[in-house]
Amino acid sequence: MDITASIVSHGHGAQLAQLLDDLAGLAEPRPRRVIVTLNVPEPQRVAPLQGRHWPFEVEWLLNARPAGFGANHNRAFEHDARLGGSALLAVLNPDLRLRANPFEALVAALQADARIGAAYPVQLDAAGRLQDHERLAPTPARLLRRHLLRRARELAPGQSPDWVNAAFLLLRRAAWTEVRGFDEGFHMYCEDVDLCLRLQLAGWRLARADAAVVEHAAQRASRRRLQPLVWHAGSLLRLWRSPAWRAWRARPANANRAGRA
Repeated sequence: MDITASIVSHGHGAQLAQLLDDLAGLAEPRPRRVIVTLNVPEPQRVAPLQGRHWPFEVEWLLNARPAGFGANHNRAFEHDARLGGSALLAVLNPDLRLRANPFEALVAALQADARIGAAYPVQLDAAGRLQDHERLAPTPARLLRRHLLRRARELAPGQSPDWVNAAFLLLRRAAWTEVRGFDEGFHMYCEDVDLCLRLQLAGWRLARADAAVVEHAAQRASRRRLQPLVWHAGSLLRLWRSPAWRAWRARPANANRAGRA
């Protein structure tokens, strides 16, 4: 199953180089095409990467002006379709490190069940601690518990998440196409919540591939800087007003289709 990976760099030149090296060092399965979107110019860091030979096709997209997270990945996968699109689409953050090949287990998870629309790996930080990348829908009450009471872990043992962060997702193109990718009305934050809810409302499932493990240096920028905080608050308001949110909240309590692989 062919894979196209989309990576968006916001001045992440050094981390981008590490991730491309990690991808190049993988055995099959690995992406056949990597689309790198430069959301801001970074010619000195990127020029050496553009001049290298890679064991996969690399497409470089340079934005005339910065775009949002979802818009960038949507444009990348539209570009992939024009080139002869892959069956599987990988959304990758530039701050990932791949110490082993996660794609074999992720592809196996998708092949195991035709209704799995997105598979995702286990995310650890650099110290090997589990990241809180699997969560329940972000209601105001849950956000208060998370930030005021410091209850970061939302899932009970064996409980399936409502959504997972989009630092690393491997999606079927059919699922991506059906839900029309990310909602570009979210500039930053909550686009992954919205995508996961809409996938499941459309009958697709999420699946964690336990054998796939990646390292993710989560930045949590909205906790430290004003602009990301404003984006985060605005995205939450948009999410709570969306048809997908209303449909998700109205579904039967046992209708969560997320699972394990």
